[in-house]
Amino acid sequence: MPKETATQAKKAGEAVQEGLTDLKSEGVTEITAELRRLLADTFALYLKTKNFHWHMSGQHFRDYHLLLDEHSDQIFAVTDEIAERARKIGGTTLRSIGDISRHQRVKDNDEERVAPKEMLAELATDNRALTRYFRSAHEICGKYNDVATASLIEVWIDQTERRSWFLSEIVQGL
Repeated sequence: MPKETATQAKKAGEAVQEGLTDLKSEGVTEITAELRRLLADTFALYLKTKNFHWHMSGQHFRDYHLLLDEHSDQIFAVTDEIAERARKIGGTTLRSIGDISRHQRVKDNDEERVAPKEMLAELATDNRALTRYFRSAHEICGKYNDVATASLIEVWIDQTERRSWFLSEIVQGL
């Protein structure tokens, strides 16, 4: 690894393990930094979705409760894929809740009471934001010809767009 890139990686709090991939070290550094942000966002969205699942109420309680449980399971499954992808290419990943909070762009919702319509609308907005973040990461992967990470991101985009679609359709009907 060039000394300058190694210094940048060290300053960013990450190490790049040589020899795990044919990607250039600067590519590994940039891709894993983006994967770290995506992982933080995915954990934040997972917890928000579970929060709203636990605190759902109202006329359609059962349907929304089950939908958000399904969504949270899908979101949580992606966390391991993101973290393991970073490790496969020689990077590092998140290490703690504090690390998540330092990297997340999806905002928490700590409100005591949130109406079901607002919960679903907020989750739709957050899923659309996550789609944008995935697309941005996809561009970075393209820059370094990391087709494997790009391919995974394409699947995650499809899943996120599906959640956005379901949530948006429900909100429009309320």
